[in-house]
Amino acid sequence: MPCDENSPVAVLDRASILLEAFDEDERLTLSDLSRRTGLPASSTHRMLGQLVRLTWLQREGHTYRLGRKIFELGSLALHHDRLHSVAQPVLYQLHATTGLVVHLAVPVGADVLYLDKVGGSFAVRLPTRAGGRLPAASTAIGKTLMAELDPTAALTPPRSTPNTIVDPVRLRREYADIRNRGIAHDRNETVLGVSCVGAAIIKGRSPIGAISVTGPTGTFDPMAVSVPVRLAVATIRNRLSGN
Repeated sequence: MPCDENSPVAVLDRASILLEAFDEDERLTLSDLSRRTGLPASSTHRMLGQLVRLTWLQREGHTYRLGRKIFELGSLALHHDRLHSVAQPVLYQLHATTGLVVHLAVPVGADVLYLDKVGGSFAVRLPTRAGGRLPAASTAIGKTLMAELDPTAALTPPRSTPNTIVDPVRLRREYADIRNRGIAHDRNETVLGVSCVGAAIIKGRSPIGAISVTGPTGTFDPMAVSVPVRLAVATIRNRLSGN
């Protein structure tokens, strides 16, 4: 069955082909791009217009070049790669020290995006995975980020369990406590029977990511794991700074 050229997959394929036709600072005309990609000039022109509107491409007269969005996403990807590569051995050490599940995440709007997850058999009970997202305000790893960023961005989380804090007044107080303590807690707020402690990785004055330790509520000791979590955050921060 032929593929509909207007289907999302077909559109994405054409956009990818066009973007990959450019070198770093190269300027190309419509004719250049049609010839280089083998795409019809008419559909290439339409796609170029859409990519310019989305700032994936920039138009300069009759030529096009890679736009701001490409470089923003490239910079973000490099940052995440750097954070992950520096943090990963620390995550494994933290897991070895605590015997619990360890996460690394970064903020994305009112959510957290998980970059890594290290753990044993208990890990399969958790709704987390590398590349997955969860609402920031119901997780320790997310609350420690929101407390340092913009607390108003995550004041109405969906109720994941009866223990999820959904009252904005309570959440504001929680964020203030987290800023004072430097540690966030999740007490059965994301998954019943699961508790968590998280801390943000601060670079300059802004959080660039966070780590957390997660375990069964019945045996979880937040005071005991807070110290290794703080030490792990300090280690990652120092390694990112080259210390």
